[in-house]
Amino acid sequence: MDPQTYMNIATVVTKLKMYPYFDAAHYLLMCISVREDIVPQQSSTAPNTPFPRRHPLSSWLSSMLICFAGSILANFLLGEPVINPFKDHQSVALASIIWYLVNFSPFDLVYKISKFLPVKLMICILKETQRAHKVYHGVLVTAKMYPSSYLIIVLIGTIKGAGSGIMKTIDRLVRGIWIPANNEILMPSFTTKASLVTSIIFLCERLNLIAVPHPLIYFGVVLFFIYFKISSVVLGIHDPFSPLENLFCAIFMGGMWDAMRRAASREPKKEEENKDMRNETIKSKEEKKKE
Repeated sequence: MDPQTYMNIATVVTKLKMYPYFDAAHYLLMCISVREDIVPQQSSTAPNTPFPRRHPLSSWLSSMLICFAGSILANFLLGEPVINPFKDHQSVALASIIWYLVNFSPFDLVYKISKFLPVKLMICILKETQRAHKVYHGVLVTAKMYPSSYLIIVLIGTIKGAGSGIMKTIDRLVRGIWIPANNEILMPSFTTKASLVTSIIFLCERLNLIAVPHPLIYFGVVLFFIYFKISSVVLGIHDPFSPLENLFCAIFMGGMWDAMRRAASREPKKEEENKDMRNETIKSKEEKKKE
């Protein structure tokens, strides 16, 4: 592709408005994730009646918490009113309509169509484009508030991009489920790791450590999110960071020394086992001679 054409596309992507199409894709995926998280928990009571019909308020509030999770958590950490994300009535109305369609559409059409692979890929592309936008604006706003606090900038950028996973424990509590052992801090997902890496990249750009035009960096981040999301949906590659994490832990977090210690502790045991085997063979030969 011609570099100028690539630059023009990157500039267009940078200036895209998220409302309503990209935000709608985000709300749709979040409401679907809440619905699918409910299913394993509803078999114990009234398995023939879906949870949203038995507890519509809980289902709606749970979906809204996940839809606006990044803004809620970021506002909480920055000392802003936590309820601020809900003051935009257009976004709340759009998210509520999508919640209703996901859970109560005739013949469950909206949910079934959203799970159809080509449609799901298109929704994921819109969602990942919005994720890059949220991470960038999280870094941008926080850098203006705390220009020298790099940790806070990266933290807020990560939360803006992956807030739904971090909010999941509270979201489940709203639906009457308490699973404290299953949270994003103990087992971070690829989304959280990718948002962290992206926040660092945008921070380095602001510090002029990356001598590349902003549209190219932004477009590269969008392609990064889209590529790995499509790989996850189509190929089942859920965490491409795992090999790097395993290598890092093996070198810098004691994994290599633990392996050497285990290998050293096995050698004496093997020698003792070999001695026992030799003794048993000698005894068996002597018994055979006596016979």
